[in-house]
Amino acid sequence: MRYFLDVEFNGFGGELIALALVPEAEDMPPFYEAVRCEQPTPWVADHVLPVLDIAPVDRATMARRFETYLGDDPDPLLIADWPEDIAHAAMLMVIAPGRRMALDRIRFEMLDSIGFDSAAMSAVPHNAYHDALALRTFTLARER
Repeated sequence: MRYFLDVEFNGFGGELIALALVPEAEDMPPFYEAVRCEQPTPWVADHVLPVLDIAPVDRATMARRFETYLGDDPDPLLIADWPEDIAHAAMLMVIAPGRRMALDRIRFEMLDSIGFDSAAMSAVPHNAYHDALALRTFTLARER
């Protein structure tokens, strides 16, 4: 199954704040979680945190929920339009020194997303869930 991925993070190279996966199949539930951001950059404090629309959890809880969400899919493909989104999703799979989640297989794909602007196309810009929805809408329309 393809999942459209979007991540919010605390400034360039900053820590993970929120991660969303929107499945290609519209009848399947999405994944959307956030972690606490103790020292947000001013831009993140103004544009990301006010629109999270979800209570933050600790990183370990987010990781367990991510693993559970993808656990029954034998071949999940996470599609993103930005390299840091893939990096944050991959790092969420690292659960301890030398240990990773027990997902049998996971693939990542970087889209050539010319023409996609999440800030303009998302119903709630800088909200990972709504940005992932916009990415799915854009990608599926382009594929038709």
